[in-house]
Amino acid sequence: MHIEPGVVTGAKLALSYVTAAGAGAWWLKIAAQELKPRPALSLAARASLATGLVFTFFEILPHFPVGVSEVHFILGSTLFLILGAAPAALGLALGLLIQGLFFAPADLPQYGMNVTTLLVPRFALSALAQRVIPRTTAYVDLQYRQALALSVSYQGGVVAWVAFWALYGHGFTAQNLAGISSFGAAYMMVVLIEPLADLAVLAAAKSLHGLRGSPLVTRRLFKAA
Repeated sequence: MHIEPGVVTGAKLALSYVTAAGAGAWWLKIAAQELKPRPALSLAARASLATGLVFTFFEILPHFPVGVSEVHFILGSTLFLILGAAPAALGLALGLLIQGLFFAPADLPQYGMNVTTLLVPRFALSALAQRVIPRTTAYVDLQYRQALALSVSYQGGVVAWVAFWALYGHGFTAQNLAGISSFGAAYMMVVLIEPLADLAVLAAAKSLHGLRGSPLVTRRLFKAA
């Protein structure tokens, strides 16, 4: 997901800096919570894994421009379920930044918008997970309907933020609305794939008994809350 250059320009970009700063502040909050039961090295290791995976998702997995943005297979809920909330969020932000710095410098002015669009739904997904996944359930025991709910929440949030930025930048013109609609329809196709990817990765993790207690995965992967 990369909002196309020119969607928001000039002084309007200031709002993206504010929303990105807010997302960063919220990340500090959840990172502090993450550090209470586990050492900082675990958080750093999982964030590094997430960064590498996100960069791979952006550069290697299929991606294509549609309407006002690009469609990417980010697998945000997969990162959350395996690595945890704070590492997944930091990985999304750093992976996006690395791609912009070294491979797509034209995207850097949109970084505030893109990072907001990726992180705020990521935080909302964490809140939803607390509601749809019983505290007695480890993530490796997730059911399809629960994985689907997480995926719809995340991808729907991404689409909503892209729509917001497009409307903020160009208003309710017919062309802009058509671009938003085509992007939203294409992006929600990811929902057909992501829950299956979640369950496949969780099944693989469940068979790897050596991951139990590993600092490289979230504790909730194998243990109920």
